[in-house]
Amino acid sequence: MRRICAVALALAAFGAGLMAAPLTASHQKQVLVLYSTRRDAQIAVVAERELPKLLDTGLGTRLDYYTEYIDRARFPEPEYRAALRDFLYLKYRDVTFDAVIAMSDISLEFLSQSREDLFAGSPVVFFTSTRTERPFANSTGVRAPTDYVGTLLLAARLQPELAHVFVVCGAGVDDQAIGAAVRTQLRPYESRFGIEYLNGLVTSELDARLSPLPAHSMIYYTVVDKDGAGHVFHPLEYLDHIVLVANAPVYTWVDSGMDHGVVGGSLKVQRLQVDALGQLALRVLRGESADSIPVATRDLNVEQVDWRQLNRWGLSESLVPPDAELRFREATVWDRYKDYIVAVAVVVVGETALVVTLLLQRRRRRHAEQQLRGSEAQLRSSYERIRDLGGRLLTAQETERARIARELHDDISQQVALLAIDLELLKRPASTHVKELSVAAIARTESIARSVHDLSHRLHPARLRLIGLVNALDGLRREIGRRDLEITFTHEDVPTTLSPDLTLCVYRVVQEALQNAVKYSGARQVAVSMRGSAGGLTLSVADDGTGFDVNGAWGQGLGLISMRERLEAIGGTLHILSTPGAGTRIEIAVPLSPADAASPVGV
Repeated sequence: MRRICAVALALAAFGAGLMAAPLTASHQKQVLVLYSTRRDAQIAVVAERELPKLLDTGLGTRLDYYTEYIDRARFPEPEYRAALRDFLYLKYRDVTFDAVIAMSDISLEFLSQSREDLFAGSPVVFFTSTRTERPFANSTGVRAPTDYVGTLLLAARLQPELAHVFVVCGAGVDDQAIGAAVRTQLRPYESRFGIEYLNGLVTSELDARLSPLPAHSMIYYTVVDKDGAGHVFHPLEYLDHIVLVANAPVYTWVDSGMDHGVVGGSLKVQRLQVDALGQLALRVLRGESADSIPVATRDLNVEQVDWRQLNRWGLSESLVPPDAELRFREATVWDRYKDYIVAVAVVVVGETALVVTLLLQRRRRRHAEQQLRGSEAQLRSSYERIRDLGGRLLTAQETERARIARELHDDISQQVALLAIDLELLKRPASTHVKELSVAAIARTESIARSVHDLSHRLHPARLRLIGLVNALDGLRREIGRRDLEITFTHEDVPTTLSPDLTLCVYRVVQEALQNAVKYSGARQVAVSMRGSAGGLTLSVADDGTGFDVNGAWGQGLGLISMRERLEAIGGTLHILSTPGAGTRIEIAVPLSPADAASPVGV
């Protein structure tokens, strides 16, 4: 019975071939495309839409375009292959094809088996995912191995915690072949993921497995033409069903699955396959020998992700690879109304700029007026301050002169007078106490010398240059210290050589601080600490006295003002920390000149 059907099919084709033959014209190119899929398969849909246009445009002449389909489910049967060969022979025996395009490995295998009987003189342009060499003479093609691993790696990137992979495959012949290839390629990853193959299940059983999947799972859909119960399906319609029942993201390996609920994958782009074959066919149709064109290896896979499915499954868009295609993104308000938004923004920005310019001009004018008023106030304040300081300096000068005069009169002058009396007595020949008078005169002379030395030192400590800052401050500590007042002095990394101005300034400031502590603080302990570094010299004077109101003390005398003025003259700073009843701490910072910083450090 099957043989009779085959003969009838051949006779029907023979009649069709007789009708088609007269239409052939010598100037037209004849092309036959041989598929091994259903007519509604995506590769056939894409090729029938794109390939005729590509060939027509490339040739610039009219084209006779034929298509035939091989039933791949029946292809293993010898009787079917024989009947198909007879059918094609009778149908096209009077047609000489300028190119025969084999769209798959099965189409190419059929041509290899029937080469002597069919299209013997026609060049063949083929697509293969398995062969590495051309199968016979007068042929060329495109080789693109199918990559099933890329989709798994993309899923692992989009789902960093991925732990379970469920591979879905049908029970059909083609389903099983693809399932075996997927298992082979994914085998190295079985130790990294828990991979379970759901092959050839009845649809109801598959639904029961996919609906309660554990967390961190994915579904890898390969193809289902037929389920375990023998029911035949369109693979894309079956994919739609799986997406509805599954509780985990679905991925696939071919671009026909996009817009059917899959998240995406490293997808074989069938349009690229058609374009590659079309370009090779054009070269052959233009006269190039098929054998002179090497078989080209192409990567037809492109990573694609459905933006809608990312949102559905809560997957982060930031994890999508930069070179992946992010498809079906919903148009934002900017995408829809960009021109209107830009126009309105330009107007608003222009008006805003004008308003801002006017406000800035107004602000600058007011700022200038405020600066002018502030400058006048500062000038008045500076004038008052200078006048006040001048008066205080005159008063301080007169006070200091009076103090020096008292010391000269009450101490040195009195001792000089007594010394003169002693010397007068020594001149008398009848004096009986020469030895005692001589000793008293010598002692009085030494006392006068000490008083003159102390007075001179207070006026200007010349020994600073000789003994250095550290020794001078240590000597100052001993001079000012009393039984009821303990003064400690510590130092670290202080250069031995410092400029005279810096040395005198620091010495005077410490002298003033210690004298204030002695006179006013009632302190029992005063700590002086000095430390040198590459950035400068820091010094602190801290006491446990009564403290004072810093803000209120600035206008009371010249001590604090003179300390600040001295430090500012050499670029230093002064900070006074004190509150009534809590002691006082004076912090000083002085920058060092390059020569000071480079000098040796004193111990």
